[in-house]
Amino acid sequence: MDSPQLAALLSSLISQLLLLLFLLFPSSNPHSLFSNSTPDSNFYANLFTHFLFSQDFAASLPFLSVSRKRKRTNPSDHLELGSSHGRFDHLFRTRTPDSFRNHFRMTSSTFEWLSGLLEPLLECRDPVGSPLDLSVEIRLGVGLYRLATGCDFSKISHQFGVSESVARFCAKQLCRVLCTNFRFWVEFPCPNELELTSSAFEDLAGLPNCCGVVTCTSIVAGFRGDKDDSTVLMSSTLFKDIEQGRLLDAPPVYLHGVAVNQYLFGHGEYPLLPWLMLPFAGAVSGSTEESFNKAHRLMCIPALKAIVSLRNWGVLSKPMHEEFKTAVAYIGACSILHNALLMREDFSAMADEWESLASFDHRSQYVEDKLNEDSTNEKASIIQRALAVRARELHS
Repeated sequence: MDSPQLAALLSSLISQLLLLLFLLFPSSNPHSLFSNSTPDSNFYANLFTHFLFSQDFAASLPFLSVSRKRKRTNPSDHLELGSSHGRFDHLFRTRTPDSFRNHFRMTSSTFEWLSGLLEPLLECRDPVGSPLDLSVEIRLGVGLYRLATGCDFSKISHQFGVSESVARFCAKQLCRVLCTNFRFWVEFPCPNELELTSSAFEDLAGLPNCCGVVTCTSIVAGFRGDKDDSTVLMSSTLFKDIEQGRLLDAPPVYLHGVAVNQYLFGHGEYPLLPWLMLPFAGAVSGSTEESFNKAHRLMCIPALKAIVSLRNWGVLSKPMHEEFKTAVAYIGACSILHNALLMREDFSAMADEWESLASFDHRSQYVEDKLNEDSTNEKASIIQRALAVRARELHS
């Protein structure tokens, strides 16, 4: 066993030991687990946080799951809980690509990887006094089926041969596990990743130092539909972290003597800011502004692809008749799974023919900027103009 594998194994074993201690000695208030102010308690709190929530632990879990000695149960052994006990038996036996993509929005190999990754977490908190006699595959299958198809629980109950209450529990438990333990799969890229991202955007449209595209979709969970895009953005931690210099803080590039710091693209319902570039409203055909808008449309296509891909999760493609916290958990879980699939290069839930988005109607993006002409907006306008000149040079 080489050094990285050994380190991963040790990290996983220690983290699972700490998790076992919490299960053996539970607390009614999770925030009071380390409420004592003694040095020893603070030490163990930091130790637990490091091992349980570090990316090293997450990276080690797939390795541990394949080397686990405990024999996993056959999912077909647990399908005799209802009248349709054999309905999904053929799915797990045949594992055809289309069936897994249609039912779970992933390949069978990704399903197997995910079940190994989540097994100890999905099985550790059954309803008090009534443990579920279900394999991890069925638990995961029920939850993924709800997210992937958006079907109601009566149909899920019939399909998997479980009660509606069990189906609802499995769906909530999957979302809870993902949102609690794997939130780091939806986070702002690190500096090295941003450098790669900006290089890819520059290759795409020629404009340097762009680190991404902001557009309102279901990623920002917790806001109701009556909030406008600008309000959602300015209420987000992304906005606060960038404004306070914690993100997009790399050295600028210079275009015609103008310092262009790292920035994002957005549409016209957002404010024009030094780190948030918008298209020009009323651009004349053949003008510098039009050249910039063309580059803007091209660089927004990956964001539109992400939106369409997220809506491929059936639970996000229709109104959710769930309590507010559950709806937020569904959105977070689908976002986490979206990135997990990308990490595994599993494109089962990705938009198929996204090139057609190049002709997407962007007219709604060209909204007049309503901010006052303060120094911040003036600086943003100077940067926007420098990028427009660059786009014009490339177009010519």
